[in-house]
Amino acid sequence: MSDRTARFALHPAFSVGEVNPRLFGSFVEHLGRCVYTGVFEPGHPAADEAGLRTDVLGLVRELGVTTLRYPGGNFVSNYRWEDGTGPREERPRRLDLAWRSTETNRFGLGEFMDFAGKAGAEPMLAVNLGTRGVAEALELQEYANHPGGTELSDRRVAHGAKDPYGIRLWCLGNEMDGPWQTGHKTAEEYGRLAAETARAMRQLDPDVELVACGSSNQAMPTFAAWEATVLAECYDLVDHISLHAYYEETGGDRDSFLASAVDMESFIENVVATCDHIGARLKSPKRISLSFDEWNVWYLSRYEAEAQRNPGTWEEAPRLLEDHYSVTDAVVSGSLLIALLRHADRVTVACLAQLVNVIAPILTEPGGPAWRQTTFFPFAQASRYGRGRVLTVTPTGPSHGTARHGEVPLLHATAVLDETTGAVTVFAVNRDLHRPLPLEVTLHGLAVERVAEHSVLADADPEARNTLADPERVAPHPAEGTSLAGGVLRAELEPLSWNVIRLT
Repeated sequence: MSDRTARFALHPAFSVGEVNPRLFGSFVEHLGRCVYTGVFEPGHPAADEAGLRTDVLGLVRELGVTTLRYPGGNFVSNYRWEDGTGPREERPRRLDLAWRSTETNRFGLGEFMDFAGKAGAEPMLAVNLGTRGVAEALELQEYANHPGGTELSDRRVAHGAKDPYGIRLWCLGNEMDGPWQTGHKTAEEYGRLAAETARAMRQLDPDVELVACGSSNQAMPTFAAWEATVLAECYDLVDHISLHAYYEETGGDRDSFLASAVDMESFIENVVATCDHIGARLKSPKRISLSFDEWNVWYLSRYEAEAQRNPGTWEEAPRLLEDHYSVTDAVVSGSLLIALLRHADRVTVACLAQLVNVIAPILTEPGGPAWRQTTFFPFAQASRYGRGRVLTVTPTGPSHGTARHGEVPLLHATAVLDETTGAVTVFAVNRDLHRPLPLEVTLHGLAVERVAEHSVLADADPEARNTLADPERVAPHPAEGTSLAGGVLRAELEPLSWNVIRLT
């Protein structure tokens, strides 16, 4: 028996919690080509009567997106929601300060709600607390959700939406801790504004779900103190607090990049500790959930370098942040999904940022095709098979040192039990760049009898990508030799790989 074998045991009595379907959300922002020539392109051969690209819609449904956050992101902090309503030919053109672009407003709330409905996804709407405030948030809520009989709700009806949109989930601004944010505020300023806005929105509808802005990332100098100060103001008025995190390979340090989920899990656990500390201080029985509503692999340093050379010329829908993802990026993306599932007891909303073209699992060409990036596959598989109860996974086995995260296990894994069918799905990443990793999983009290599938995303070329010229270069393939006998699952995980092992 190899001393390099990674092992863990599964038992239905030991679990983390139920997966909220909202864990498989994504994000549509007015940024680059996410909206224009992404989800929306009137005149495209695949466009429907509303101008939505049906080829993209098909891929979004295949991806399994459950929730869509809109319209930002940094964009929302200088956005006037009214601009995207009413007849398109009458909508104003505006400067978008966040991405130094010109916004035509040809796509707005009504078009987004149409897209979300056709995609089968729940809307998650952000309000502008950068340049606007309580009054504008209430006006948007009334326009969107009130049945009729008022100026704002009747305006929605006149714009073609007879029935209210029924939006339940709202973000109280975006990244207000960041100096880059239009209308950036201190924690005290934002906490007070979030509380005022939340209180007012609950006067209109006591059942709304509200997300307060947490830190933009764990490296922020105000991290944890920001959450504590904000929640001290609005703890009993909000339901969730947000987390945002992006990861990239820097300086050729691939081992640290592959261990990015170590940082993500620590971020989650530190925010949970801060939330619970404030709850204890306030003697509140309420438990705040986490909305990890921006996460992905993003080569931010490349964007920042380009932005310094070319600060933007106020183009319409410029090509921004169009990272083309490799097999390595896909394995890291899968590991980040494992991190979210491993904390399903507290992370109840998560949004892959973003959906199309902009650091996205789906790419398009104007007037041309749409195709799947490498990162499409881990998300689609996790959304499809990661529904149910997350079982406790505590692996033992080999580890190695990384420059950024210290000693880390080579195996990163979780498992989800579908209590309706009894099926168990193991999601596993092998972080070893060069060697396969033997895996043994001992099963107790689980009514599974066979391996239905062992799917692997790996490639001899870790830089392999799906491109316009070769859109199907990378795809998952079946593994050989995986077995289930005597209550023990045995498999060999290829080097640098994302694995989905389904037991039925």
